[in-house]
Amino acid sequence: MRANFLMLLAAAALSGAAASARAAPDGQKVYEGTCIVCHGADGRGALPGVPDLTAEKKRLANSEATLLKRVRNGYQGRGSPMAMPPKGGNSTLTDDDLKAVIKYMKRAFKR
Repeated sequence: MRANFLMLLAAAALSGAAASARAAPDGQKVYEGTCIVCHGADGRGALPGVPDLTAEKKRLANSEATLLKRVRNGYQGRGSPMAMPPKGGNSTLTDDDLKAVIKYMKRAFKR
């Protein structure tokens, strides 16, 4: 009887862990759902005035804290004719979503 209880408890714990893992934001999905319109699939910028995320020592060279602040609040770089709207224009994104997309961009585009 005790073994059955322990097995049920372990199964519930594993189920909860799996649900938590599924709930974690997917940076690539966030990028493809929000950022890709302006930054392009390759990160080089799909619209005039959008910075090339693949350029060395540019946007993605900043700290994650700086990038999070800029993505969360919006940003317009010096000399840029365009401003990025807060959260890329998707107000439903959470800080966890933003952190996930920053990690994805650094992995995918930073040289």
